[in-house]
Amino acid sequence: MNKKLCKSSDKMIAGVCAGIAEFLGWDKTVVRVAYAFLSVFTAGFPGLLLYIILSIIMPPAYSK
Repeated sequence: MNKKLCKSSDKMIAGVCAGIAEFLGWDKTVVRVAYAFLSVFTAGFPGLLLYIILSIIMPPAYSK
C-alpha cells in the first residue's frame, strides 16, 4: 500500500481537505466540516495560514 498525500482533484478551494480525507480514508465532508470548526474556534487566522501553507506544500493530484 503506497498512498501518498496529495491534493485531490475533487476541489472546493485547493483540494487540501479532500486530499487529506482521501489519504486517511475518511469522508471528505467530515474533514471539511471539522477543519471549518477548528478554524472558527481558533480565531480563524491559524487555520487559514495552515491551509495556505498546505496548499503550497502538497503536490497536485495524481492522474490515475
